[in-house]
Amino acid sequence: MSQKKLMLLGGIRYLLPVIEVAHKMGAYVITADYLPDNIAHKYSDEYVNVSIIDREAVLKVAQEKQIDGILSFGVDPGVVTAAYVADKMGLAFPPLESVEILQNKDKFRDFLLANGFNCPWHKGYASKEEAMREWRSGGVESGGVGSGGVGKFPVIVKPVDSAGSKGCRRVDSFDELSDAIDSAISESHNGRFIIEQFLERVGHSSDTDCFSIDDELVYCSFDCQYFDAKANNPYTPSGYSWPSDMSADAQRELRGELARLVKLLHMGTSIYNVETRVASDGKPYIMEFTPRGGGNRLSEILGMAAGQDLISNCVRAALRLPVVPMTDPVYDGYWAEVIVHSNKGGKYAGLQMPPDFKAAHVVQEDMWVKPGDMVEEFTGANKTIGTLVLRFDTHAEAERALDTVDEWLKVEVS
Repeated sequence: MSQKKLMLLGGIRYLLPVIEVAHKMGAYVITADYLPDNIAHKYSDEYVNVSIIDREAVLKVAQEKQIDGILSFGVDPGVVTAAYVADKMGLAFPPLESVEILQNKDKFRDFLLANGFNCPWHKGYASKEEAMREWRSGGVESGGVGSGGVGKFPVIVKPVDSAGSKGCRRVDSFDELSDAIDSAISESHNGRFIIEQFLERVGHSSDTDCFSIDDELVYCSFDCQYFDAKANNPYTPSGYSWPSDMSADAQRELRGELARLVKLLHMGTSIYNVETRVASDGKPYIMEFTPRGGGNRLSEILGMAAGQDLISNCVRAALRLPVVPMTDPVYDGYWAEVIVHSNKGGKYAGLQMPPDFKAAHVVQEDMWVKPGDMVEEFTGANKTIGTLVLRFDTHAEAERALDTVDEWLKVEVS
């Protein structure tokens, strides 16, 4: 039996456990992007220099290498490319048409609305001028025109095809709209952006990973997502805790809706990064649903906290190996992750925390920088400098730790 070849799009740190799992299965791993110094390339068996958003170029390389599977784990820009290559080569991946809906925020919102899911009002644009003209004429005073909400604030402006909260900005008045659109366009691969209702959340939103087998959602997790209000981009997650404090009723409704979404889009066997929230109108909403593992080590920590290996099943699915049956997670205690970052740029000097706190709660400290390295201000997930994995005996302890990170964790930057 010949060695199976797995292509991973991107070269980020979050691919390292995927490479490790694939190697344990005996697979040959090829990593691909246009940045040869990315860390994952040091651990793969082969690196190819190609832009992961150039799907024809990636397809050509994949055909030349005769790959058996492809993933864009934790790498949002490569997901559509992975689906395209899989479609052309007959590899295992959710359908290209479905992936193109999920990976485009205005198409996804349109799909949710058309199929009776809870959905914020929204409108996608290809032109800043069109958006500004429409919102200027809609006006706050008129109560809004057009797509159920043009002219109504607050809104959030986003690129339609970007992840990690890059280019996302809340807008509370027309005067702020122009700069927010410029920011969204600067982070968009296709130049399109979406303006949608800002849904005020009740409690914590959720951003975590799920898994389906043969169109059935078999593993559905929810968590508590935390943000650093002092950060330049307050919409970039700065921490997570499991299990979620979302009401049982909301979790049941969301699980049912996620399962319905998997079936409607015929997603087959796949991992997903899923963002959900309960809004101030009392309704639960699916905010994002993308067929890739999440960044920020979400699948890894779920494995530690609940004992089921999402990454292994993800690789198995890509290589058409038998997947392991899964059930919804049952957590061994209360787990948390801190996304270590700095709110100012400068030279990293070290990480300080009370020894008793560290001994009692820190399961793993994973710093990506060393003293003397330059770090940048936390404006997006790509400015992360490390992670801490924590465990607690109660939800209250975990929540307090995530709410008061500044009190027990000091990132020293000069």
